[in-house]
Amino acid sequence: MTAAAMTAAAMTAAVPARASAGARLPRVGVRAPVLCLALALSACAGVDLDQAGISVSPATGDASTRSEFAEMSPSQRGEHERLIASYGGAYADPQLKALIQQTVERLVAASERPDLKYRVTVLNSPAINAFALSNGSLYVTRGLLALANDTSELSSVLAHEMAHVIARHAVIREDQMERTVLVSRVVADVLNDPAVGALTLEKSRSTLATFSRGQELEADAIGVGIAARAGFDPYGASRFLTDMGRYAELRAGASSPKSAGSGEVDFLSSHPATPERISIAIANARQYAQPGTGERDRTVYLSAIDGMIYGDDPKEGFVRGRTFFHPKLGFTFSAPEGFSLENTSQAVLGATQTGREALRLDAVRVSANQSLAQYLSSGWIEGVEINTVETLTINGFSAATAVARGDQWSFRMFAIRFGSDVYRLIFAARDLTPEIDRQFRAAAASFRRVTSGEADAVKPLRVRVVGVGLGDNPQTFAARMQVPDRPLERFMILNGLDQGAKLKYGEKVKIIAE
Repeated sequence: MTAAAMTAAAMTAAVPARASAGARLPRVGVRAPVLCLALALSACAGVDLDQAGISVSPATGDASTRSEFAEMSPSQRGEHERLIASYGGAYADPQLKALIQQTVERLVAASERPDLKYRVTVLNSPAINAFALSNGSLYVTRGLLALANDTSELSSVLAHEMAHVIARHAVIREDQMERTVLVSRVVADVLNDPAVGALTLEKSRSTLATFSRGQELEADAIGVGIAARAGFDPYGASRFLTDMGRYAELRAGASSPKSAGSGEVDFLSSHPATPERISIAIANARQYAQPGTGERDRTVYLSAIDGMIYGDDPKEGFVRGRTFFHPKLGFTFSAPEGFSLENTSQAVLGATQTGREALRLDAVRVSANQSLAQYLSSGWIEGVEINTVETLTINGFSAATAVARGDQWSFRMFAIRFGSDVYRLIFAARDLTPEIDRQFRAAAASFRRVTSGEADAVKPLRVRVVGVGLGDNPQTFAARMQVPDRPLERFMILNGLDQGAKLKYGEKVKIIAE
């Protein structure tokens, strides 16, 4: 599982996540108000990557890498380790790392501060994001790398993040964040209410998640200049921003938990690809070169990302259609018809396209001396109807279920004891009719152990770079895309192709397949 879909209000119900047998399955807080839980279920805001994002280098790198990060202060190392843990670790790929390192070296030499040192980590996350810390640590996710199409687009992202360091935007934000954390701790201590403290901190993090509009535009201008002086096509920034905007529209219109629209803080939201911003990026580029000049090197770039994992890493579980499968933890379940699932660092989240039904799966530790029926009645969620609590068995596992009701949402909750953990499968509905309740019960009954054969057969989706043959067109490649929906549109966006574009024989394109 990867990042909890929560609004700031829903975060009042959250406590720090606990790793469970290698998976990230958090606890949702005690006595969660039903409204907050509904928000947590139906809205899908990702963890703030600029504040909680993953970090720069693997903790288990080579001697030179460990030496670089030995230069960090204790607080910087702590932030780095927290980021790594939040995003599943660093993504190790020697060829990709070499290309990024070469790109950074060229950009540094052409920058206003060639004396600064930068360290880059590719994060093992499908999110589309990049960010920088004030100490020169640059972060880029494999999700972002999958969207980019050439070295100039890669350089535009890296140069933009370097610009935040050069202009000291990151220092200003981190100073603000330190003060915010202090204030939130005082609030929590004075009120003796962790939930209020958590809400205060989350609101502050949301405020600080993005740089100001002026800082972003300043970083855009500095970044375009750095990339141009380094010999890259300065129009890479506008092309990448355009593709990000198209991807954001696709995601907003897709039948996905994220489309519930809760303001996820990622590169798409903290770096909005508005028409105005794209126009400014083009104007910046024109100061340095005419279109068609500068290095783009699509072949080298695609070669570096060929075979890169796309989407969920099976080590953290993955979604196929409406089924969630976790070979490492050894379980699977299927959501009701009409649900789309998303695997996040804190929970598996699901929602219908109408937004009237939602689900959440997470894990907690419950004492073996406490029955699951007692746990459901213990007050970790308000509004439980005690007369609905019942004990049952699901595919050989002890379980319990109950109904909780609030003003706007009703919940069908299941607690399933699996190994040393208890999995909580919580369904929410605006109107919990007998038919919807039956569907929820049937979905819970699908929770079962994964067979050894199923676990061995699991393969991650990857970026596959293939050549265009005679007779190939976008439709033939879309048919090979192993994506949940809208394969043609995803193929076009992934390859930076406009509607109606023609493919050239022999050129390379990206598809998503095992």
